[in-house]
Amino acid sequence: MRLTILGGGGFRVPLVYGALLGDHAEGRVTDVTLHDLDAARLTAVARVLAEQAASVPDAPAVTVTTDLDEALRGADFVFSAIRVGGLEGRAADERIALDQGVLGQETVGAGGIAYGLRTVPVAVDIARRVARLAPDAWVINFTNPAGLVTEAMSRYLGDRVIGICDSPVGLGRRVARALGADPDEASIDYVGLNHLGWLRGLRVAGRDELPRLLADTEALGSFEEGKLFGAEWLRSLGAIPNEYLHYYYFNREAVRAYQEAEQTRGAFLRDQQARFYDEMERPGAPALATWDRTRAEREATYMAANREAAGVGERDARDLESGGYEKVALALMRAIARDERTTLILNVRNRTTLRVLDEEAVIEVPCFVDANGAHPLAVSPLPHHATGLVCGVKAVEREVLAAAESGSRATAAKAFALHPLVDSVTVARRLVDGYTREHPGLAYLNRK
Repeated sequence: MRLTILGGGGFRVPLVYGALLGDHAEGRVTDVTLHDLDAARLTAVARVLAEQAASVPDAPAVTVTTDLDEALRGADFVFSAIRVGGLEGRAADERIALDQGVLGQETVGAGGIAYGLRTVPVAVDIARRVARLAPDAWVINFTNPAGLVTEAMSRYLGDRVIGICDSPVGLGRRVARALGADPDEASIDYVGLNHLGWLRGLRVAGRDELPRLLADTEALGSFEEGKLFGAEWLRSLGAIPNEYLHYYYFNREAVRAYQEAEQTRGAFLRDQQARFYDEMERPGAPALATWDRTRAEREATYMAANREAAGVGERDARDLESGGYEKVALALMRAIARDERTTLILNVRNRTTLRVLDEEAVIEVPCFVDANGAHPLAVSPLPHHATGLVCGVKAVEREVLAAAESGSRATAAKAFALHPLVDSVTVARRLVDGYTREHPGLAYLNRK
């Protein structure tokens, strides 16, 4: 079975390959093709993968290419993890937004809209090529903003594109551990959009244990989200929000912390990864050890500004484990390729799952996965406060898609203005001006 990874020179690719190395079953991935526009980054990542595979006799063969069509032909699965504009683009997104006094995070608020406007045209081109060159392939999308990009690609690939994110899985595992439960034995009630969802229940042996957690202040303070949001607010919600909702519930504090920080997250990652790729150009550099050291630093500094705003200090070692998007991707491929039926939290078309949204809207919910793909499970309705956020942000996503399709500058400004974390037409127009000046990839917004 052949897997193609788009964005194959990306820093997190060794996580995916590491997961593949542990799979020895019949029907496993035997060939991995890495595609990237940057040949030097491809070479660097291929070095890390070679060291990973050194002691694994049946490791998947790795090839690299800068030719997109060549990468797609013959693929059974396509893993999309591209970053249009690179980390330099992300750093610019954050800076331009903060200059206007609004959040510039990669997937939330003004930064997420700018990133989406750059990424959607490229993702749509990829989807069209997959439909033409590998019509039987399944696309697993991790490209951010994951829900928005998955919805854009689904207009050409239907249900054969599925979005993944490790945030809900990581949240579920942390909550289970806080309850003293085995995360692998817990069933999670989770619903929303990508980076905008709520854990509303966690069942162990058929019993919902979340009320017990919400009643226990000490247990609530033992994991990342409990520290970020505080026990009182979590009890008010009756749920545990995805960590990204900290940008909504504590927006002013988060913006202030980002403005006062020495560097934005994007600028930190840009500089950190530049050092890594520069180091990889030295022939004798230990590739895997250098990558692993860089990855550990990356995880430890995740959402540092939010923790600063919440006054909770450095990240606890127990919270460093992510949900493991590479594990989600592997489980998804196994379920489809081998009919190893499972339940995963995924980004898929709504159908009739959330009745406040239309059938084509991509949402993030638990799904039953088998050889025929991912099928969203029934969920209970969202409370009004969550419905308002979900509908409002989905409306913004639709304006982003419309702007990307039409090239309308006015529609792009509308997307910014309607976002609850921008909420100003004047600021929205300034943002469009700033982003189009900064990013050549947004020149298409000058068409009308």
